[in-house]
Amino acid sequence: MKTKIVVDSASSLYALKGVDFACVPLKIITDDAEYLDDGTLDAVGMARTLRTYKGKTSTSCPNVSDWLAAYEGADEVYAITITGTLSGSYNAAQLAAEEYQQENPGKRVFVLDSLSTGPEQYLLAEHLQSELAAGHEFDAVCEEMLRYHKHTHLLFSLESLANLARNGRVKPAVAAVARMLGIRVIGQASEIGELDVLCKTRGEHGALERIVLELKGHGYNGGKLQISHCDNPAAAERLKHMVQAVFDGAQVTVTPCGGLCSYYAELGGLLVGYEDGEA
Repeated sequence: MKTKIVVDSASSLYALKGVDFACVPLKIITDDAEYLDDGTLDAVGMARTLRTYKGKTSTSCPNVSDWLAAYEGADEVYAITITGTLSGSYNAAQLAAEEYQQENPGKRVFVLDSLSTGPEQYLLAEHLQSELAAGHEFDAVCEEMLRYHKHTHLLFSLESLANLARNGRVKPAVAAVARMLGIRVIGQASEIGELDVLCKTRGEHGALERIVLELKGHGYNGGKLQISHCDNPAAAERLKHMVQAVFDGAQVTVTPCGGLCSYYAELGGLLVGYEDGEA
């Protein structure tokens, strides 16, 4: 029985050792260029270019045929997508799953809407990998992933909301005020997969302290926590040490954002995926 894990590139996860794996890329599109988020993209270089770019920008999700190609050859497929509330990736993955199973009787596809992005997707994929390594059967794995997903969450700290505003993810007025006042926005992925602004802070240290407070308030107690950054490794490492100082045994990793996450997080942004105490 051949099993496969498939994610879209909003996860910033392009390879996963020890398992058959595929990453389906999203695209970042401008009037002048198209950036394919396939793991070879210079995400920081793109973010720096777009910081001063005056034209229109947008993103494009994988289509049904992209997902079908990723499923090909597998008997059991487990797919994890960016939030379906803000992207068509989940819908395309689900339609592809239906088509794949119709054309290949007996084969099975499970599609999980992360209701999030970046490091939370990453945590879900890692947990899925461990479930498969343990030899659990398809239905049991699906049930466990639905349970585990209830206990994973995403926080973010952003210096700029320009690209989120351009694409209708936040109100332009909020982005403009944040830019003028030099405010960092702290937010979360909501239970329905939208981006919720929790508070605004001045200065990077204040933003990091606020993230630690939010972690306390949301039930984090030292489990797995992943920090993704867009060209801000110093702040990511500071946050890592702050988390480890407050939470005994905290399992913290730091990784760079991929293309899609760099586009929305923008330069300086931090994304924090974590397990709560019931995971």
